[in-house]
Amino acid sequence: MKSKSKSAYLLAIHKTMNRHIFHGLIAGLVSALTGVGYSVMYQGVMFLDFNQVLGYPSIIGTSILSCGIMSIAYWSLEKLNKVKLKGIVNVVIVLFSFFSILIPISISLPLDVDFPELFPGLVIPMHFFPALIFFGLNPFFHNSSSHEQ
Repeated sequence: MKSKSKSAYLLAIHKTMNRHIFHGLIAGLVSALTGVGYSVMYQGVMFLDFNQVLGYPSIIGTSILSCGIMSIAYWSLEKLNKVKLKGIVNVVIVLFSFFSILIPISISLPLDVDFPELFPGLVIPMHFFPALIFFGLNPFFHNSSSHEQ
């Protein structure tokens, strides 16, 4: 009898883990596509080329990694039965997004890059894409009634 309850528990953990990983992966891919699309549009409209400083693999990797970390944080809260702390985790994610824009503001670009003052206009909005898309897709992956147990 104990093995059935343990098996059901492991199945439930596996199911929630898959849901969170899928949420992070989809949000990361959408965020990556949005970031690459924004980069292409911004550089095309402004007649710039920052590809030697910020390549598409960096945008894709950072987007997927950050959404993966967010999904692991959400899964950990659910596994530890601390779902009510999601608000605090959301605030930490938003604060991290805000503080992360200090990096592109403070770096010095190579001397051969034209119009380096326009680089922050490219990268600062992209720092918010993973969190915005992760939070926006959250209702599609997590039923609100399941958190009210």
